[in-house]
Amino acid sequence: MSRHAALLIDADNGNVLYELEANQAWYPASLTKLMTLYMAFSALESGRLSLKDPMSVSSHAAQQPTSKLGLRAWETISVEDAILAVVTRSANDAAVVLAEKIGGSETQFAIQMTSMAHSIGMYGSHFMNATGLPNDWQTTTAHDMALLALRIVRDFPQYYPYFGVDSFYINGRYLRSTNKFVAHYPGAEGMKTGYTCGSGFNLVASANQNGKRLIGVVLGGLSSSERYQHMFSMMDNGFADSYSGYPTNNINTMSKNSVGTPPYQLPCGHRPPSHYAARHIEENNEGDDDRHLRYVRKTPISRHHAAYRSRPESTRTVTKVRIAGRTKTIVRHASGPLRVTKISRNSRMASKKTGTIKMASISGSSRKKARGTTVASKSRSLGKPSQIAQASTHGKGYYVPSSKGKNATGTSAKGKSSVKSAGGSKTSAKGKRTSKK
Repeated sequence: MSRHAALLIDADNGNVLYELEANQAWYPASLTKLMTLYMAFSALESGRLSLKDPMSVSSHAAQQPTSKLGLRAWETISVEDAILAVVTRSANDAAVVLAEKIGGSETQFAIQMTSMAHSIGMYGSHFMNATGLPNDWQTTTAHDMALLALRIVRDFPQYYPYFGVDSFYINGRYLRSTNKFVAHYPGAEGMKTGYTCGSGFNLVASANQNGKRLIGVVLGGLSSSERYQHMFSMMDNGFADSYSGYPTNNINTMSKNSVGTPPYQLPCGHRPPSHYAARHIEENNEGDDDRHLRYVRKTPISRHHAAYRSRPESTRTVTKVRIAGRTKTIVRHASGPLRVTKISRNSRMASKKTGTIKMASISGSSRKKARGTTVASKSRSLGKPSQIAQASTHGKGYYVPSSKGKNATGTSAKGKSSVKSAGGSKTSAKGKRTSKK
């Protein structure tokens, strides 16, 4: 088996039958929808929602990527149909409709989800949307997912049977559940699947045999069949009491905080930026005593762009680090004025070996030669990880007009213009006079 996290508990008393990295931080993928449904059940219980209430589909909900029902903006869908669509088809558009109905917007709903999760003991979880679509800050643990499933069973027994639905009818068609555990395991009662490139194949499942109910969690399978195989094996051993020699533990007494950073399981998709590593470098003060390092993205030199920027020193120190599959450049500046001129390929190659790039000041005669120069994009102080500097917003460099009426490329504004003289003759920029036609 690949690296994964797993947990199996007895739903009657919360005893832990088996665990593996149960507190390891992980990307939840569509297991996030379990929290969305918990919020919906809570709203139904309090009377804020009714199963037959129609909900309007916003353009934001309609634009959600697959998997989805294909709802169109300004259509309506009932609360019950939205719940069934989320359970059976993991419909992102239906989940967002529920989120906007309960929270007003998906962003506000995500804040409420996180608050609710922490209130029931899911301290290792943080939610950024209602669907589980990739977000680097949206994390959970096997412990939290098992605890959430247990709370659904205990808090909302009237709505818990929805998870066992194998198919439902909507808009003239029958849609079957994508959860193969429900269809193939004896005594299966349901729950939820999830998949993204970052999370791998996740599964929360519940089953009941001879009056004994078990809840299992698998995070990080390398394939769909692998997660089901591991869940079947866990459930079989649990019902056969094969874990009787396992150390006694209870989900309510386990550590509730997440550890580590979420692994990126599959070689697909867009790997997350280095905000976790950057945060740990800053918090732990590893590798450098300066907590105000500037992280800039490497910008290639192009002869078609120009930029005149002022730098505080003629020499800057460049350190390249490799974090989460991306190369970042840490730039330090000393004091003193500097204007940046062209960086040749040879100097750039030398800088890779020496770790320094020397900049010469720009004189009036060499200013035209600086045309086509591109410098590194403006960096920002490292605050929150989302504030890591991005590449410059205009092409591959900044266009900064000079203060003497020259345009962005350094050419005089009157260099290409022509005007008419008072007598009607045409005068070129070079002062040559031509006869009037």
